[in-house]
Amino acid sequence: MVEEPSKPPGEPILEVEGVGVWFSGREILHDVTFSIRPGEFTGLIGSNGVGKTTLFRVILGMEAPNSGKVLFGGKGRSRRNSVIGYVPQKVLLDPDMPLRARDVVALGLDGHRLGMPVSSRRRRGLVDEMLEAVDATSFGDTRVGRLSGGEQQRVLIAHALIGRPRLLLLDEPLANLDIRSEQEVVSLLARIATEQQIAVFISAHDMNPLLAFMDRIVYVASGRVASGSTDDVVRPEVLSKLYGHHVDVLRVHERIIVVAGASAGPEVPIVLHGDVVSMT
Repeated sequence: MVEEPSKPPGEPILEVEGVGVWFSGREILHDVTFSIRPGEFTGLIGSNGVGKTTLFRVILGMEAPNSGKVLFGGKGRSRRNSVIGYVPQKVLLDPDMPLRARDVVALGLDGHRLGMPVSSRRRRGLVDEMLEAVDATSFGDTRVGRLSGGEQQRVLIAHALIGRPRLLLLDEPLANLDIRSEQEVVSLLARIATEQQIAVFISAHDMNPLLAFMDRIVYVASGRVASGSTDDVVRPEVLSKLYGHHVDVLRVHERIIVVAGASAGPEVPIVLHGDVVSMT
């Protein structure tokens, strides 16, 4: 485990302490430990199938860990605690869906609140505020199924933000987006983290679109994690320990490529832009 860098002021909003998960006798996550503070933009980086979604499920309370615990502001999760906003992976929106973008955002106000309902005027104000926060005002009245991938991601982020969470989880939100949309979404999330002091935790198999914005990285390989600043974690000696064999870290044109060394065996995995491709 990498020692984390000097921590900014303030208590962590999320603490994952020694979390382990087993499925059918197979260890998925091993002694996962890290913390995230308000206003931090953190990337959860690893190839497909290494346990990123499982970790999110544990944080969300959808999966009980076999060991360890998860704390929010120093306390356990409560059913009445709306500390987390969540944007799931691969949300498919039918082009013929009759809901407008603002209708989808408004749905984030329902389903988890107790007490008096939000008035119509207040609801409209909150929806308009969230659409503006994600730069989606111009298409707020457009059917959501007819929006581009990047526009739909903005709407889903607004939906997650309208409940005023302190932690925003996003599971592979950059999948299937073009380069321009990737840059727009990542820049938007970084701005939200800073302006609203929300801890943003985003999973991705490619770390490169996040490099200019990440305060912290949680790198997952073989069910284990290393966390800290990008410079502290994305180093040959750290990643070699995670992968269990020698790994080189190449920096080419402001991009990072992680390459397994020849000692890895006859099938040498090459990690390109954070994803693993088997090579023979």
